[in-house]
Amino acid sequence: MQALTILQILMSKRSVDAVFQGLFLLTDIRGMLRETVPHHRLTAEQKKEAEKILAKLEKQIAILKEELLA
Repeated sequence: MQALTILQILMSKRSVDAVFQGLFLLTDIRGMLRETVPHHRLTAEQKKEAEKILAKLEKQIAILKEELLA
C-alpha cells in the first residue's frame, strides 16, 4: 500500500467535506421545494435564499473539481 502524504490526506478531507457541505445545501433546496409544492413558485425572499444556497453549492463543486480533477 502506498503511503499517503500529508497533502493527500488534507486534500481527501477537503473533498469529503465539500461533498457533505454540498449535500446539506441540496437538502436545503429540497426543503424549499417541499414548501412550495405543487407548483414550486418561489417568493422573492425564497428566490434570494435559493440564490445564496446555489452560490454556496457552486463553491463546493469548485472545490471538488479542484481536488479531484487537478
